[in-house]
Amino acid sequence: MRIGHGYDVHRLTEGRRLVIGGVDIPYEKGLLGHSDADVLLHAIMDAILGALSLGDIGKLFPDSSDEFLGADSLVLTSRVAAVMKEKGYCIGNVDATVIAQAPKLRPYIDIMRANIAAALECDISDVSVKATTEEKMGFTGSGDGIAAHAVCIIKKRSAQA
Repeated sequence: MRIGHGYDVHRLTEGRRLVIGGVDIPYEKGLLGHSDADVLLHAIMDAILGALSLGDIGKLFPDSSDEFLGADSLVLTSRVAAVMKEKGYCIGNVDATVIAQAPKLRPYIDIMRANIAAALECDISDVSVKATTEEKMGFTGSGDGIAAHAVCIIKKRSAQA
């Protein structure tokens, strides 16, 4: 088994969609970034790539490349899963936390989990997503941005998998 940790943060801005965990969430602001800026999926991808000792998503999907401009992070997550599989690993489990003062994410958590499980080709029971606020402290608490932390365990694939 190998363990990885990922962290990502994006600024909230007007004129962008808010996409978290592959879910389009109705809100007056969205996350600013080169891709769809899905902070949750970015943290999860970084955790997996870290467990594989392959750096971070910026190395695999550089923001200097027009190929990834506006990219769907669920597609990128599937590509990271393919790299993981190629290296002989599969997901043991993923545990992630989104830090956002608003909007409330509870109604979307199960859809996020299903999206992540599908992209990683694992069971939904292997994916945990939580959301919390920072009690109006810091950049997430003031509504300036949203952050996410993720940890994962990857394990060697069995011969029959």
